Amino acid sequence: MILGDGLYNFFKVISRTVSGLYSQLKQKDIGVILPVADRSSPASTTPETSFDDQRRTQLFLKDQIPTWFAIAGYVAIAAISIGTLPQLFPQLKWYYIVVIYLFAPTLAFCNAYGCGLTDWSLASTYGKLAIFTIGAWAGASHGGVLAGLAACGVMMNIVSTASDLSQDFKTGYLTLASPRSMFVSQVIGTAMGCVVSPCVFWLFYKAFQDLGTPDSEYPAPNAVVFRNMAILGVEGFSSLPKNCLLLCYVFFGAAILINLIKDCVGKQRGRFIPIPMAMAIPFYIGPYFAIDMCIGSLILFVWEKINKAKADAFAPAVASGLICGDGIWTLPASILALAGVQPPICMKFLSRATNARVDKFLNPS
Repeated sequence: MILGDGLYNFFKVISRTVSGLYSQLKQKDIGVILPVADRSSPASTTPETSFDDQRRTQLFLKDQIPTWFAIAGYVAIAAISIGTLPQLFPQLKWYYIVVIYLFAPTLAFCNAYGCGLTDWSLASTYGKLAIFTIGAWAGASHGGVLAGLAACGVMMNIVSTASDLSQDFKTGYLTLASPRSMFVSQVIGTAMGCVVSPCVFWLFYKAFQDLGTPDSEYPAPNAVVFRNMAILGVEGFSSLPKNCLLLCYVFFGAAILINLIKDCVGKQRGRFIPIPMAMAIPFYIGPYFAIDMCIGSLILFVWEKINKAKADAFAPAVASGLICGDGIWTLPASILALAGVQPPICMKFLSRATNARVDKFLNPS
């Protein structure tokens, strides 16, 4: 569903862009105006557009990054990856990397689109796709497991960078910042991450001798999952569970069909049709996040019914505070974990039958 929804919107945007460019060339009315949904070639700013939005659009497009620079940078990074990665991972051949960089832009668009809808990057989803394809291509006799895992890392870095840049550009658009300054900041942060991330990993690797083992304090369960998926990918799609590919095909088609219906019925009725990307995320990350989203949406819905003006004005501030508080707590939580501090109490929820057996065991009389 994620891939189907992303690809549908990718080709939808491409078709509208081509149609808009054709109309502009035909009318010889080329203007620097952002394309708007359901209108292929806007000739002027509509009266409904506020002055702030007009100003944001003008400043955002005034200092945009040239297309040739983006293409040249992508080709240069691809060339560096082709030259260096096979030296680090001999199992990852240079032509595997070429294929990854050819298909990565499409998948990066899918990830940026999904992240824009849900604020949740699904880079690991596309990384798993690379695990299966490259692992099966390499085969067990040529180090397919390592090749698949390395390809996963390459793919995840590409598609996650796309979503991160999209979020940064949206922030720059809202705050009247230059897209180029946002891009330079991203480059600086990436360069810092190349130094900080290995240092943090080395710290954990040296501090905990059993790092990554199932019974350790830091078992790294995702590492086991990705390794098992790489082993599965080496054996080919025939080793997948029964009807697995059939389900993938069915829901891929269902995502495209839902999007077609949503576009055909119009905005007034289409708002009642769920977005396939948002429907797929709970299946991917589990129900706990869906419950959180449901509670937050319910609170916002009630708030809008009580006072829509205040909800529109303060909802972003409330959301930012919740996100910031949750993120900041990870720092003291990590320090407490490194210090080996154990929580004073432990909460556990049991079913009624299990709870009755526990009570009977604790109170045999």
